[in-house]
Amino acid sequence: MAQLPKVAIIELGSQYTLLIERALRELGFRSVILDPKRAVNWIKKNPLRAVILSGGASSVYDADAPQPPVEILSLLNEDGKPISILGICYGMQWLASHLGGDVSAVPGNREYGRAFIDEDCSNAGGLFDGLTPGQTVWMSHGDSVTMVPNGFSVLAHSGTGSIAAMRNGAVWGVQFHPEVTHTPNGKTMFSNFLKSAGCKKDWLPGSMVTEIQQHTFVNIGQECAIFGFSGGVDSTTLAGILAPVLRDRLLAVAIDGGNLREGELEEIENHAKVAGVNLRVMDARQAFADVMAGVVDAEEKRRRFKQVYSSLFMKAAQDFGARFVLQGTLAPDRIESGATGGAVIKSHHNVGLSMGELQQLHPIDHLFKYEVRALAREIGFPESVWNRQPFPGPGLFLRVVGVPATPDKLDIVRWADARVREILVKHGIYHQLSQLVVAYIGVNTVGVKGDARVYGGAIVVRAVETVDFMTANGVHFSDVIESGISDVLTRHSEIVRVWFDPTKKPPATTEME
Repeated sequence: MAQLPKVAIIELGSQYTLLIERALRELGFRSVILDPKRAVNWIKKNPLRAVILSGGASSVYDADAPQPPVEILSLLNEDGKPISILGICYGMQWLASHLGGDVSAVPGNREYGRAFIDEDCSNAGGLFDGLTPGQTVWMSHGDSVTMVPNGFSVLAHSGTGSIAAMRNGAVWGVQFHPEVTHTPNGKTMFSNFLKSAGCKKDWLPGSMVTEIQQHTFVNIGQECAIFGFSGGVDSTTLAGILAPVLRDRLLAVAIDGGNLREGELEEIENHAKVAGVNLRVMDARQAFADVMAGVVDAEEKRRRFKQVYSSLFMKAAQDFGARFVLQGTLAPDRIESGATGGAVIKSHHNVGLSMGELQQLHPIDHLFKYEVRALAREIGFPESVWNRQPFPGPGLFLRVVGVPATPDKLDIVRWADARVREILVKHGIYHQLSQLVVAYIGVNTVGVKGDARVYGGAIVVRAVETVDFMTANGVHFSDVIESGISDVLTRHSEIVRVWFDPTKKPPATTEME
């Protein structure tokens, strides 16, 4: 049996908590995320070397502010020494407030976005080892530590003069977020922290494959299971991992609701063969056309999609004699759906489904996209699988914006998406993108075609580059590419304009809806 993680992350209401877990795993360290209320029992039974306190949206002086267990401050590791503690953002503020420092909202110290800190590396006790003085970091805070507790040293200030890092022995606090990619040297800081804590690397993709197989088999036993299969990297990889264990007791189910891209059904069938699973394709185009009629609101689209999606899976399970439904849900799906703390950004079709008596399992919902790609390479899948771009479960229904996603509008965006992909492939940049979004915007504008006035919709082309899909940079295409895309798309009689959207995430999300 694999050894339990030696690092605990205490979730205090941050949408970035799973990014901390991702960063540690990327460095080769396993960790467990604990709710503050159940953390005490867990840490009493399982020896730790390090605890990380996440950020959060609360203020430490709020009556209902989350409270980490104070027991962490007196925990000893297996060597009889105090465990190492790292407080991030709210976590740092809690440490400061609980230990006798001051925390308050200072208007001039509020920071959101990139910031520059000027740290004293000689006084950092190892946290900034290997880094030159002065770091770019990502800040997101309204409150600030205005006075550190007795015994603590201030390690860094930001450009606003706010305290950006502090330390007392094995306890550190940072006001910024080292877990996001916008803090370029955040992983080095985590590595230094874990090294100081005496942690040893204990995670490899190969071991994760075995753990997923064992965990799923223990839950399912000799029962049958159906599996939501989109042909994407998540579902294909999970199918490939589980097919050798479940064999003929696993049925992959794909749904054609009229929301697929050009050539996608053939790709789904090919990837099912790669994964070695039996595939059933359900034709639900009419059912979705009926339920989506007249719907414009994105969340209402998702709600109705979930209803039909659930009913189809319950029927497939009944036909197959299955008691379990497997989903390729990832950590970002849970984060944005509000399932791990923080606000609901947008619901996901595979989170919070109602499927009657069917039991739902999400074997990889603790992983991020880059980790699943690593698993796909680990089991020998071709690049067409592990380098495939994400595509939302509701598909093109979410890429018709501002007007109902009728079959004719779906045809327009399906055609436009295929043409844009062809152009980007021709220029050799499509596979360099993390995700491409081509959406139909139902705002009619005036144009001229054939010396005549036309009044029609627009296409938005959006591409992003990202590691974890929690933050992303928008892509600016060259003038040649943008001109080529505009020329081709406006040949369609229903497309008057083409817009390009390079907005970062945040404030935007990757998809339009």
